[in-house]
Amino acid sequence: MIIPSIDYHLFGTHVKFGPGCAQDLRGELAALGSIRPVVLMQQRMADSPKWATLRQTLEEMQLRVFTQVPNHSSVTWVEQVACEIAGFQPDSIVALGGGSVSDSAKALSMLLAEGGVLADHVTRFTPPSSVEIPVRTQAKLPIIALPTTASGAELTPSFGVRQDDHKLLFWSRQVASRTVLIDPDLSSDIPLALMRYTAMNGLAHCFEGMYSRNRSLISDAIALQSIELFAQALTDEALSQQAQRWRMLLGGHLSGIVLSMARTCLHHAICHVIGARHNVGHGQINTIILPHALRFNESVAGASLAPALAVLNRIAGTSHSTVSGWISHVIEQLDLSASLACIGITAVDLPPIAAQTMTERGLAVNPRPVTQADEVLSILRQAA
Repeated sequence: MIIPSIDYHLFGTHVKFGPGCAQDLRGELAALGSIRPVVLMQQRMADSPKWATLRQTLEEMQLRVFTQVPNHSSVTWVEQVACEIAGFQPDSIVALGGGSVSDSAKALSMLLAEGGVLADHVTRFTPPSSVEIPVRTQAKLPIIALPTTASGAELTPSFGVRQDDHKLLFWSRQVASRTVLIDPDLSSDIPLALMRYTAMNGLAHCFEGMYSRNRSLISDAIALQSIELFAQALTDEALSQQAQRWRMLLGGHLSGIVLSMARTCLHHAICHVIGARHNVGHGQINTIILPHALRFNESVAGASLAPALAVLNRIAGTSHSTVSGWISHVIEQLDLSASLACIGITAVDLPPIAAQTMTERGLAVNPRPVTQADEVLSILRQAA
């Protein structure tokens, strides 16, 4: 199958997908009237020939480039960058990388527009199901995202930023990227295992979207297309690495739309807490927790997941009776991390993780009510 080229506008966002489309960055900046962009990335990308090539297309532009975006982003880092660029007066933000880079760009856009400190603008969750999103209406700097993983963060109006052992969560429709350039060439040197972990994160967006209390026919339809792409990438041994990668990137993009529409549930609540407390990769945590969180919800949401299960079994040529069973099988086949012990989390760590999860907003839309930390602890012990 030839890699498709896609070019569309949705919700005020211009999206382009295809090999080489990153080279359109200069033109997209011009379309936004931007002459002073701030560029965010991690050091791996800064050292890449791909950035050197892209940087040449931005000659004679006034740039401020920051290459030390932390994993899970960081309140301290974002607030420091905001102070450093105050005199520069940027007119856009370019996010080149995975979910941590996209979330940092959103946080920076929020802070520059609204002032104060990031904690002033955080979303607050009151159990069991009350979520308070502060109204923040100041015009935000436009973000141009060039995603390199399947996180889908480039499309979402939500973002998380780590503060100590917590992940602060935010939502503002003004921080979803104004332009998205999804270029498979930018991801060609990312280890395939890392791409697969981020694909598991994308699958989690879709499954949670399909049983979230915020689900809809539209989000379900997009989720099924995303799931099909992920299933092909993860199970079709005839596919080249290039073919696997572009499917994961496009599947991740679609999963971001699902997340934006339907929100995430218990699974991501647990993953946010583990990521903040232990600073391990979001995709890897998602992979470990996903089958167990699915199993917890399948008792009440099996019918909602039935269309997803049909797609997974059809693509992989399997006959699993549950989505959790399919995911466990693929994790084993691909030799991905399958236990919390793999990332250094011990039995002593589990009760604090469970207790902190009870403060996470994802519980508000979970299909099965979560009323006790012991319910979360049971999931964690299964994943241990």
